[in-house]
Formats: sequence, C-alpha cells, structure tokens
Amino acid sequence: MINSTDLFRLDGKSAVITGATGALGHAAARALAQAGARLTLTAGSEDALAEMASDLTAEGHDVRTVARRPDVLEDAKTIAEIAGDVDILICAAGTNKPAPIDKMPVEEWEEVMDANIRGSWLMCKAIGPRMIERGQGGKMILISSVRGRHGSPLGYTSYCTSKGAVDGLTRALALEWGPHRINVNAIGPTVFRSKLTEWMFDDERTGGQQNVPALKRIPLGRLGEPEDLQGILLYLSSPASDFCTGQIIYVDGGYTAG
Repeated sequence: MINSTDLFRLDGKSAVITGATGALGHAAARALAQAGARLTLTAGSEDALAEMASDLTAEGHDVRTVARRPDVLEDAKTIAEIAGDVDILICAAGTNKPAPIDKMPVEEWEEVMDANIRGSWLMCKAIGPRMIERGQGGKMILISSVRGRHGSPLGYTSYCTSKGAVDGLTRALALEWGPHRINVNAIGPTVFRSKLTEWMFDDERTGGQQNVPALKRIPLGRLGEPEDLQGILLYLSSPASDFCTGQIIYVDGGYTAG
C-alpha cells in the first residue's frame, strides 16, 4: 500500500505559478518547492520576482522565472512555451479596485476582470491543450474568493463579478477536461494577510481586530495568514486530490458556513 504522506509529494513535477510574488503566490511557491516541484514563476514586478527566485534557489529548489508581457494573451503563450511540460498550473494573479458602481471607471472594471478572470482563462487555454497532448493528466488551481459566493456593499461589483466567473470557469473546465485526467479546482479564501490587506491586521489602524467587519463573520475569530493556504494548495497540486475536481474549496475560518 502507498504511504499516505507520499500522496503529497511532487518530486519531478513541473509547476507554473502566476502572481508568484503576491501573498498567495508566494505561499504556493514555497509549499510546492518544499514538496519537490520544479517551479516556473511569473509576476508583474521583475525585481521582486528575481529576489524571490534567488531565495528559493539558495534553499536548493529548482526555479526559473518568466518576465510578464503587457499583452495578456502573448504573456500566457510565452509562459507556456518556456515552461514546457507542465503538471500543475496555479493562477494566483489578481487585483481589486473597490468603488461604487456609479463612480467606477469602465477601465478599472476591465482591469479587475482582466487580472482576475481573463488572465486565468488565457493561462488555462495556453497550458490545458499541452497537458492533453502529453497525456499525463494535470492539476489546475484557480483563485476564487468568498466574494464569488457572497456579495459585498463595499464597492466590489468588479471583484465579486470576476470571482463568480472564476467559479464558473472552474466547474466548466472540470467537466471539459475531466476525461483527460486534468483536475480543475479553485480556492476561495476570506480576508488574509497581503500587501492590500495589511492595514486590517494593524491594531493601531483598526482599533483592534474586533472592529474589522469581516472578522465578526469568522467563527475561528481571526483573519487568515498566507500559511493557512499552503495545505490546500499542496493538496490540490498533489496526487492526494486525484478524485477531486470542479470544487470551490473555501479556506475562510468558517465565513461561508453561516
């Protein structure tokens, strides 16, 4: 019988991670590298990407980087060509620009949609056919949010719409590519620590975390840390999740339970 811990090993596997320098992308890179995967990383900041790759390489991990291109379609094609045979794709790039709908410029709405759903769709389009042609199956992990399921009164019409679209893409691709043994799942976090949310973790700025509205809805009584996502990222990337596809898995401290 197989050793259950071996189900989570990724030795010899090749993983592409977009948005690698963000909090979630960084957590994914570290979790997969420590499990033995070879990494191809891409992100908007070349300096931050180079620094991150240098740190991982110094620890003995196999890492390469791909500079982002302004054109998202060409960017996806370039990443796919450089990465070669890909076993795992994690689309961790994303953004948010909160504003009431009547005050949000169309250009900003499109920017959020491009980052959160169009980029993921194009990466899947670029990598998926290569996985199918190779015939070895694969793992695709998209990043949704509790806001793909729950609305928000905080000017999230672009963000909620984009994450709801991620949920739909996840389910559709799971059905389309299931016969090719390609597992497609999404992670739906609640608020977790990142550059965009750092202020929520600052007691001086919030007057104590209990004043953060999101915290009042989380039964576990705290906001998320990037490390809270490493376990689910490793699970969905590894053979442990071979019979799991088309799922939106919430890592939210119980936020969506009520």
